[in-house]
Amino acid sequence: MTDSTALDPEDRKIVTLARAARARNGVPEGAAVRDDNGRTYVAGTVALPSLGLSALRTAVAMAVASGAGALEAAAVVGEALSLPDEDLAAVRDLGGAATPVFVAGVDGAVRSTVTAG
Repeated sequence: MTDSTALDPEDRKIVTLARAARARNGVPEGAAVRDDNGRTYVAGTVALPSLGLSALRTAVAMAVASGAGALEAAAVVGEALSLPDEDLAAVRDLGGAATPVFVAGVDGAVRSTVTAG
């Protein structure tokens, strides 16, 4: 487990935003990504009969749709201990293989930091 207070303030911010999105929307996961200009994009799990997206893929899609050129970091808050390959691939597509992804529990404590690669 990574001490969340040891994170860079901007990284701690995206973990906090992801946690808030999860709680506010009552969804299994919340996610936030930060682009190369410092803008953040926050999303929750999408579970419609015709469309299902994880919170992280939704946040990446929001960044792309808003014109983000690259990602600096991503965070996911939920029950899962690891992320599906598809989630990491979405981050990698926009941010590159070295982009850090913080995986946090519902309490906001970062369990692990992985790279998109």
